[in-house]
Amino acid sequence: MTGWSSWELARASGVTSYLLLVALVATGLVLSHPWATRLRRPRPATRLAWHASLAVFTLAFTLLHAVVLATDQWAQVGWRGAILPMASTYRPVPVTLGVLAVWAGLLTGFTAALAGRLAVRLWWPLHKAAAGIFVLVWAHSVLAGTDTAGLRWLYLGSGLGLAVLAVSRYTARTAADRVGELVTEVAAKATVEPRRGDRR
Repeated sequence: MTGWSSWELARASGVTSYLLLVALVATGLVLSHPWATRLRRPRPATRLAWHASLAVFTLAFTLLHAVVLATDQWAQVGWRGAILPMASTYRPVPVTLGVLAVWAGLLTGFTAALAGRLAVRLWWPLHKAAAGIFVLVWAHSVLAGTDTAGLRWLYLGSGLGLAVLAVSRYTARTAADRVGELVTEVAAKATVEPRRGDRR
């Protein structure tokens, strides 16, 4: 594979994984949004299946993107740069943002896959932080890509759209949020009361 064809594949897989991530985060925000209860179609199970499928495809194209860059001598990234922070010769800081996003995404996806086995208080906060992973990917895409100028409207539009959706979601309180807050308050009081009793 020549350096030019490797670059094309790296950019194509990178942009594809970015678009898939946009769809993944958007569906995740919609799934957990209070307004989602008003949607009749598609069914919640179908929406959840779409979300899971998007996660798989996002991971697949992200790994392809990383492997192509790691094996392309012209990219100056290498295996260390594709896996470890600040190990890339090419634009180390922007590449590191992508590396951190991949590791954080893997952790988020792994804990989500174990959602039925792990307590909600363990995996749900990590899953809610997935929107923050998009910020890393967005910055990585804008700063590391050599064709950012041609894709600036894509990045601006997708970034602004997800920002509005995220603000809408996280400023709205769902029934699950209220239950979580109540559980936290009860747990906090339960830890304070025994301490007061011990002082007596």
